[in-house]
Amino acid sequence: MHLETLKVFCDVVETRSFSTAASQNFVTQSAVSQQIRSLEDRYGRRLLERTRGNVQLTPAGEILYQVSKEIVQRYQDMEARLQALTKVVAGTVRVATVHSIGLYELSTQIKRYLKAFPQVHLHLEYSRSSKIYEDALKGNIDLGVVAYPSRRPGINVLPFREDRLVLVCPVSHALARHRQVSMRKLDGESFVGYERDIPTRKETDRLLRRYGVEVRYVMELDNVETIKRVVEIGTGLAILPEPAVRPEVKSKTLAAVQFSDEVFLRPLGIIHRQGKHFSPAAEKFIAFLREE
Repeated sequence: MHLETLKVFCDVVETRSFSTAASQNFVTQSAVSQQIRSLEDRYGRRLLERTRGNVQLTPAGEILYQVSKEIVQRYQDMEARLQALTKVVAGTVRVATVHSIGLYELSTQIKRYLKAFPQVHLHLEYSRSSKIYEDALKGNIDLGVVAYPSRRPGINVLPFREDRLVLVCPVSHALARHRQVSMRKLDGESFVGYERDIPTRKETDRLLRRYGVEVRYVMELDNVETIKRVVEIGTGLAILPEPAVRPEVKSKTLAAVQFSDEVFLRPLGIIHRQGKHFSPAAEKFIAFLREE
């Protein structure tokens, strides 16, 4: 039995998707199906129950998953340690982040990194912050890049950078004509926000409460791109990281207004599982991210 087959099996279990597992392992979906069938044939038991749009473990599958996950993690750690001895910058680096960071905070460093190390395959996925922490703990990713990083059991946090939060308005809104605005001017305004469990939304609500401001959320969405589109059509205002709205400000489809009360900064952090052994490729990626 190949370790790659066990890894594919674990990826199917964790993503609950044959197509996502195929993408993560750079193979076709049919190849994934064949590998799962080979495991089921080997052990003479059904390992996964396939229902419409979902994948569930059978009791036999649960046993295989728990043991396979440990085997795969130890194998990956061994490879990283061996690569570190040779100093070869190659292989795969698995990174997960949220849209507002990946699209607007990482793109320049990623381009430079891949140009410097063409033998590295960088697998970048967009996810919710809560899942990024889970995937880091499980070993599904090498690194996560999140906003408002929190110290949790089994997780290490490396400071990355900070970005500035600004008020984002439709260009036709009265506040769009101001260079600066007080937080208290937002009282009673209609707002478009992140969903409530997203760290940037939690911090935005905390800031509004601190200034005694009440806004009316008319829509709650899970990513910055959708929020921007909804603000553009005049549905409401939003508080977003300034780098994420630079393209729209430049094209004059949105206005970004700074706050006069204080500078609101959103800290970003790189997270990884404690005790993880990094390959030279992963170490170089961290170094590229943290370069000024």
